[in-house]
Amino acid sequence: MSTTKNTEQFNRGRRRFFGEAAVMLAAAELATLGSAHAQSNAAHPSHVPPVTRGTNTSFASIKQINAGLLNIGYAEAGPADGPAVILLHGWPYDIHSFVDVAPLLASAGYRVIVPHLRGYGTTTFLSSETIRNAQQSAVALDMIALMDALKIQTAVVAGFDWGARTADVMAVLWPERCKAIVSVSGYLISSPAGNQAPLPPEPAFLFWYQYYFSTPVGKAGYAKYLDQFNKFIWHQASPKWNFDDATYERTAASFNNPDHVDIVIHDYRWRLGLADGERKYDELEKRLAALPAITVPAITMEGDSNGAIHAPSEAYRAKFSGKYEARLIRGGVGHNLPQEAPQAFSQAVIDVAGF
Repeated sequence: MSTTKNTEQFNRGRRRFFGEAAVMLAAAELATLGSAHAQSNAAHPSHVPPVTRGTNTSFASIKQINAGLLNIGYAEAGPADGPAVILLHGWPYDIHSFVDVAPLLASAGYRVIVPHLRGYGTTTFLSSETIRNAQQSAVALDMIALMDALKIQTAVVAGFDWGARTADVMAVLWPERCKAIVSVSGYLISSPAGNQAPLPPEPAFLFWYQYYFSTPVGKAGYAKYLDQFNKFIWHQASPKWNFDDATYERTAASFNNPDHVDIVIHDYRWRLGLADGERKYDELEKRLAALPAITVPAITMEGDSNGAIHAPSEAYRAKFSGKYEARLIRGGVGHNLPQEAPQAFSQAVIDVAGF
């Protein structure tokens, strides 16, 4: 798919400084973290067969279940008695990021659950009075509530973007519910206070949308230009992924959720301390603000062409104290790693389950 002239100019500039920006981000936000070489896991319990991305375009059906504050829409695949895997998408994406991953895991015997996060797809709030809150602990609690509703005691939790952050949070706050995690871009837990340190200009530029969302005109602009905005983010985050209109539009339907704009804006404003969270989550957020280590087995992943801001794996290595491996996926793979490299992502889920 061709990009706009502005997108092309942006990507040329991004490529010019991105390597330096990632290092600068790590120094600015993660300087206190130790670094070490990733552990290696040589034994692969099951090898995922080759798959061409885009082989699948839809899920068989979308189910709905009341869980916590939400009626959650989710896809399910695989045997009902198989070991559970929960796959979590980010922004601006939806469950279609796992449309090729889910069948691979199901064929390996896993019970695969792929939920729409709050503000996406067919997931809705049970009460109009509930605050449209997207702080990290609230989103993670949604997934614990979903596991309870589905009578899933433990699961491998795997995701990217918001989904990776949620997997990290679940592993810290409820390690007994997480058999293991796969987290694209590593350790993504943060706090509003921790995000007050100013970034150097290059990495700050890659966070442009967060600052845009902090303004009234940014919220209005996101609502008005939702389709163009999110498609632009796809190009920025995955500059070498030549997705077609149909691929984008299948996901874009999920942005029509009535709470989508409010949830997205709250998420990014809360991160910067510009929107309040709810007091009932204060104790959880206090624990997360200490940036505790993740103790459950983990694989972190990164695409070699991720256009979204991210730190090198060495910067967050010390935040994983259990069995651990870091993987770099080559071949022009961008931010939406599960959809761009479904075989590699599926293999990581299967491997970490055997750690």
